[in-house]
This record gives sequence, structure tokens and C-alpha cells, in this order.
Amino acid sequence: MSSSFVTAIRRNHALEHATIGVLMTKLGAGTRMMGRASVDGFYVVGDVSTEDVTQAAHEGLARLKRGEHHLAVSPLCGTNLVTAGLLAGLASMLSMRRKSGMSHLPQVILAATGAVILAQPLGRMAQKHLTTFAEVEGVVIVGVTGSGHGKLTRHKIKTVQD
Repeated sequence: MSSSFVTAIRRNHALEHATIGVLMTKLGAGTRMMGRASVDGFYVVGDVSTEDVTQAAHEGLARLKRGEHHLAVSPLCGTNLVTAGLLAGLASMLSMRRKSGMSHLPQVILAATGAVILAQPLGRMAQKHLTTFAEVEGVVIVGVTGSGHGKLTRHKIKTVQD
């Protein structure tokens, strides 16, 4: 995979987070949405109008370009779930070393819980340094299309990057 391919996905991931963050501020935290970045843009799925998605994408891009890089990191990102699962699994495995039976269950639960707590800041760090890239100066939104209806409305936000 070329670095430009990965950078494009990371930039679009940052813009996806910024867009959903703007939408949630406008529509309320109870609005359910999901997103997924791709090399040529990103998707937003949820009960949201194409007009609202278009406005939020342009606002999110403008705000990232103005230096509001915190918008690229989301507490709702799947990176956080992967980080928590990985750390909880590793902590559980390590706490079970050289033990058998149910006697080690309290240690496993404690280790997994500690790992999930530790995963919160580590997930945000992983987003900031691995899965998103908030430097979006060369990103341009070239189109937004919507299909479907209701909770399953799917919006494609198409971008180009130089």
C-alpha cells in the first residue's frame, strides 16, 4: 500500500469524524449515525438529510483547515473499540499465565477492566497518530449523494486530494 493511499484514507477518516461531530452538535447527541472512510471520500449512514450532511462536511473541512484538529478524534470511533478489545484480550491472557480453573477469574476481570480504562486515552492516541490525519489542506469535497431512506440513508461524500 502506498503512503499516499494511506494518507488519503486517514484524511478522509478525519473529515468523517469532523462531519459527524458537526452533525451531532446540530441534530443532538441522540442522533444515530455511522461513518466509514475510503480512499475517495467517506460514507455517513443514518437518518440525516443530504443537505445537512453536505453542510456539515463543508463546515467540518473548513474547521479542520482552520486548525481545529481535535475534530479528527472521536470518542465514538471504532479505533477505540479495537484498542479496548486488543488490550482487554492481552491483559486477560497475561493474567491467566500458569493458572488454571476458575480461581483466577477475579484477576482476569480486574486485568480486563484496567485494560479497558487504559484503552480510552490510548484509543484517542491511536486515532490521532495512526488512523486519522487532520492536515487536510489539499482535500476538496467534490460531491455528496444520498440514497435510501430513514435510518439507513447512505451518503457518499466524495473527495479529491492533491
